[in-house]
Amino acid sequence: MSKVTFIPAKLDRATFTPLNTPKKRKVAGYARVSTDSEEQQTSYEAQVSYYTEYIQKRDDWEFAGVYTDQGISATNTKHRDGFNRMIADALDGKIDLIVTKSVSRFARNTVDSLMTVRKLKEKGVEVYFEKENINTQRMEGELVLTILSSLAENESLSIAENSKWSIRRRFQNGTYKIAYPPYGYDYMDGKLFINKEQAEIVKRIFSEALAGKGTQKIADGLNLDKIPTKRGSHWTATTIRGILSNEKYTGDVLLQKTYTDENIKRHYNRGEKDQYMIKDHHEAIISHEEFEAAQEILMQRGKEKGIIKGSSKYQKRYPFSGKIKCAECGSSFKRRIHGSGNRKYIAWCCTKHIKDASACSMKFVREVAIHQAFVVMINKLIFGHKFILKPLLQSLKKSNYSDNITKIQELETKIKENTERVQVIMGLMAKGYLEPALFNTQKNELLKEAALLKEQKEAIKREIDGVMTTLVEVEKLLKFATKAEKQIDAFDSKIFENFTREIIVFSQEEISFKMKCGLNLRERLVK
Repeated sequence: MSKVTFIPAKLDRATFTPLNTPKKRKVAGYARVSTDSEEQQTSYEAQVSYYTEYIQKRDDWEFAGVYTDQGISATNTKHRDGFNRMIADALDGKIDLIVTKSVSRFARNTVDSLMTVRKLKEKGVEVYFEKENINTQRMEGELVLTILSSLAENESLSIAENSKWSIRRRFQNGTYKIAYPPYGYDYMDGKLFINKEQAEIVKRIFSEALAGKGTQKIADGLNLDKIPTKRGSHWTATTIRGILSNEKYTGDVLLQKTYTDENIKRHYNRGEKDQYMIKDHHEAIISHEEFEAAQEILMQRGKEKGIIKGSSKYQKRYPFSGKIKCAECGSSFKRRIHGSGNRKYIAWCCTKHIKDASACSMKFVREVAIHQAFVVMINKLIFGHKFILKPLLQSLKKSNYSDNITKIQELETKIKENTERVQVIMGLMAKGYLEPALFNTQKNELLKEAALLKEQKEAIKREIDGVMTTLVEVEKLLKFATKAEKQIDAFDSKIFENFTREIIVFSQEEISFKMKCGLNLRERLVK
């Protein structure tokens, strides 16, 4: 038999430092459970006990305590006292290493995760995530953390999607209530009622528009007469155009004129989503004929200015056009030329800041800095595709797809059983074995149950579709990173457009690339 020689490990799995390092590191554990249930209480106590023992048994570690949060959600770090106290102690030099169970235990908000980790790294403090085997001292550690944090954050999106589904159901059956009445109406007991004073102003606006006045002149006239808007501010051309385009003044209501995408970005519905028209919903202020005439005028004026309704005139002019958003106010960024003489450069500026610096404090960012940040981000993905993108793709393929399919099958069985029960009671009713009142009660209960089962089924199908979309985009990104012979050395607009959905500007020092595959990758800007 061959002789086996034992060679002990030289590096610590968590810290990647020599095991025989004489200086002890101050190590703390972090434990959190999100509810106060008895089951979670047991988990909480187990985590505390585990980290206490895990740290204290190491001769090269000095126990710095176990920080805990109980009954606190991980959506953000604002109300997590134990977490915040731990970070403060780490920044004060009381902790060298933080050990925690997983990324989702640490934070489900990508921004919070990365900002916290980067603060700690600047002070030489590392974080080790046991489940994912991530140590933040390595370059790829931060990239993996970014991706996993982003995926954890997206868990909450299914909740938002279900809320949207509920709203769409109310659109379909006509029970959706308008949250905010337009100028000219008041909202009482779930219904719209004409505000007589404001209604006269609405009539004036339409009359002047049909007489040939432009929207800015109409606004100027109202301001000159000191007539306040619904919120007490000044009239603008945009406000006037909004009134002239609002079908509610005819007594009708068009639902889902806008929609929110998976990135919480609002869009005008140009036919991408179903719409629902409710005729004679409330008392009209103007006739349909007047409204249609106003639309013709607005359309004609738009054509004269070279603007077609439903289009973005300048949206495709540059790669960044329409894709840079302000983190402070949500406005889009506009391309501008800064500097003077021969020292001119391209910058992107928040449109709200341009109009009113007091309304938004966000300063401009140089285009060349965005280019450099994108190059760094893409190169990280190219560098880390073997140990990041491939495992990510595999995890998506293994995600609860089979479980969801099983759930759909179970729901379909229940829906079938529900249909059969409806048929049974209808048969009993037809034969006179069931009283009409009892029949109606049972039938209504079964129909409600059927509607709920169908909604649950559709919600799961949407979840599957979302995972599949993400999977396809990750595959595209992985294919690109794998085939890349070397890292890119300059900004490539084609690569940007293929993989990037939009850019979020947090400051002149930091932006985030929101990728089409759902990842939010934060990068620093070099001035």
